[in-house]
Amino acid sequence: MAKKKPFVLRVDESTLKALEKWAADDFRSTNGQLEFIINNALKAAGRLPKQD
Repeated sequence: MAKKKPFVLRVDESTLKALEKWAADDFRSTNGQLEFIINNALKAAGRLPKQD
């Protein structure tokens, strides 16, 4: 598994509440939901690096 690096993300309260609800609906943590969204966006944009 790839090493994970922590970072701070600032979002407004309404965005965070919507994200938390979405995550709960999908049975994920808020962090897991963000990783899922970002990974899907990177794949769709063709920007995900090739894995060996």
